[in-house]
Amino acid sequence: MNGDWFLRGRDGRLSVYVPSDADVRCRAERGPGGPWDPARVVGGDQRLHPVLAVGRGADGYAHLVSWRPTVPGESGLVHSTHYRAHLAALDWVPLGHPDRTGDRTGTPAVAVDAQGRAHVFVRNKGGGVSMLGQKEKGGWGPWRDLAGQDVHTALTAVTGESGRVELYASAPGALLHWRQEEPGKQPVLEDVTEAPVRPGTLRALATSPERTSLFFTDESGDLCVWRPGTGPVTLLAAAGPGPVTAVRTELDGHDCTLLAQVAADGRVAFAAYPTEDESAGAWWTPSGPRLPDGTRVSLAQDEEGRVVAATLAPAGELLLTRRKDEPGLALEAWRAV
Repeated sequence: MNGDWFLRGRDGRLSVYVPSDADVRCRAERGPGGPWDPARVVGGDQRLHPVLAVGRGADGYAHLVSWRPTVPGESGLVHSTHYRAHLAALDWVPLGHPDRTGDRTGTPAVAVDAQGRAHVFVRNKGGGVSMLGQKEKGGWGPWRDLAGQDVHTALTAVTGESGRVELYASAPGALLHWRQEEPGKQPVLEDVTEAPVRPGTLRALATSPERTSLFFTDESGDLCVWRPGTGPVTLLAAAGPGPVTAVRTELDGHDCTLLAQVAADGRVAFAAYPTEDESAGAWWTPSGPRLPDGTRVSLAQDEEGRVVAATLAPAGELLLTRRKDEPGLALEAWRAV
């Protein structure tokens, strides 16, 4: 999975999206803070590969992108929009292939601009990045080659506070950053910087009106932060091998970035620090039970603005915890839903 698979919808309900062997399923609260409904298939009967990218617009709508098998040995991308977690999502719409034909070329990424238009990114067979975006009056534009070379298959897309879409990718020994100069325009490759990146560890977050921050793990196992135009800085040692999840939240009156990661011992580790002030330092605090290998963690904020953490095990078990209504980062006991 790629992106925020744990979301708060426009109606305040929390929901999770997860790919299975042949489809995508959604679980959602019956009402904000209430019990959860069983998982339901979204997007109709289309058979899919077990891959999913999720992006949420400012309107609260979820945009889902996956690969589907077409003819033997080939695949194509598909997109669906989910307006309300308790309603049926739109049927999957074919997006084609960045190289017209061929098999899967990488894990897609999706971000949604301020106008509610989805932008889909994926590595192409030439090792660069391709993109297509929704048109202002509906439908999709053509596939466009954004350049790049030898990029790793996992990308991360983010919408800045400006409403413009940005993309990050890694390549051997380097980080790459694309950014829209104006709303609706094709993102342009603006920055390439040297960094010993561990593939599959990228995560981006909007951290100020004009900047986004990229979190990644380097080859030595340190969790680093990069804002284009500056050099990467080391924040702390990564708690585990996978990517972090991140959210901005207010802690004791301060704008903070909260990170979560499944640690090497199988527990969830949390760390927080003042947003864009990595020099203040951060440290991990473990929480909850030891989880099965392959468990993922994600962060969201509920209707009341409280941070909620979710873990999803490969067998489908969903655990949640919420921040308590008290100073600091005290969490409620984890519970299965």
